[in-house]
Amino acid sequence: MISFFGKTLMITGGTGSFGSTVLRHFLGSDVGEIRIFSRDEKKQDDMRHRLQRVDSEAARRVRFHIGDVRDPQSVRDAMRGVDYVFHAAALKQVPSCEFFPMEAVRTNVIGTDNVLHAAIAEGVERVVCLSTDKAAYPINAMGKSKAMMESVIYANARNGAEAGTTVCCTRYGNVMCSRGSVIPLFIKQIKAGDPVTVTDPSMTRFLMNLDEAVDLVCFAFEHANPGDLFVQKAPASTVGDLAEAVQELFGCTGTRVIGTRHGEKLYETLMTCEERLRAEDMGDYFRVHADTRDLNYDKFVAKGKVRTQAAEAYTSHNTERLDVAGTVEKIKTAEYVQLALQGREHEAVQ
Repeated sequence: MISFFGKTLMITGGTGSFGSTVLRHFLGSDVGEIRIFSRDEKKQDDMRHRLQRVDSEAARRVRFHIGDVRDPQSVRDAMRGVDYVFHAAALKQVPSCEFFPMEAVRTNVIGTDNVLHAAIAEGVERVVCLSTDKAAYPINAMGKSKAMMESVIYANARNGAEAGTTVCCTRYGNVMCSRGSVIPLFIKQIKAGDPVTVTDPSMTRFLMNLDEAVDLVCFAFEHANPGDLFVQKAPASTVGDLAEAVQELFGCTGTRVIGTRHGEKLYETLMTCEERLRAEDMGDYFRVHADTRDLNYDKFVAKGKVRTQAAEAYTSHNTERLDVAGTVEKIKTAEYVQLALQGREHEAVQ
C-alpha cells in the first residue's frame, strides 16, 4: 500500500463537492499537508472557517492556494513540493459548456495539460485525473472536452512515466447531489410545492455517491500504471424512477415532463466497446489498460488486430437497473439527502 504519511496532497478544484469529500477523508489519515487549489476565494474562505470550527488541529494541515488551472504559472507555483495530485477542477455542466464550448476547452483540456506539465516538471509521484461518462461516445461540448482531456492525460502519462510520474484517469457516472446534479433540484421543487421537472422519464443514469467517487480515485491511486483508466461498476435508474424515488422520500408533488435539453443522451456509457476489449475486471472496478504503442507509425498503418471491439459497451442501459425501492435506498446514501430530510441541506457542500 502506498503511504500518505508526511506526504503533500494537492486537490485541484478542491472547494467543490468532490474536493470537500476528499478533504474530509484524508484529514483522518496521516497525510502531512493538503493543498486546496481553486479560483473561488469565497469558497476557500468558507471551507477554512468550517475546518477551524470542526477541527482546528486538522485545519493546520490544510493550505489554500488561489489560482486557475488555465494559468500555467499559478499551477506551477502551487505544485512545488507536492507528492500526489487529485485533479478535479473542471467545467462540467452540460448546458453551460454547450453555449460556451471554448470555456470548456480552456479549463478541461488546456487546464489539464497545465496541471500535468507542472506535476511532471515538479517531480510529483502520482496524479489521478477525474473524467466522466460523458467522455465516452461524446455528443455534447462538455463530453467532447472531457474526451479530449483524456487524450491529453494519456499523452502526458507517456511523458510522465519516463520522468517518474504516474498519471492515470478515472471515469465515473452521475455523482448524486454534486454541483449541477438533479436530485437537489428535485428536492427544492418538492419543498416549494412545485411539480418535479423531468426531461425524459426513460433516460437512464448511473448512480454513485460522493464517498464512492472518492473510493474510485483512491483505488486508481493505489493500483494505477501510467495511462490506465479506471471505471467503477455502478447501478443505474431511469430518470422517471429517480424522480419518483425522491418524491417518495420528500412528498409527492407530481411530475412535469419538459423534454431533453441541449446535448443530453438517452443513456450514458462508462466504457466503450473498444475499451472493453482491453479491460481487466478487478471486482468492483474495471481497469482499461493504456494503449502502449509508440510513435512508430508502421504499427498503426501496416499492422493491426482483427478484433477491435467487444460485443457491447458498459452503459447505464445494461448495468444493474434499480427499481424505485432500490433507487430510494441508493439516494439515501447521499449526505445531501440525509441533511435535506432533516431540513439542513444548506449545510451540505456542493
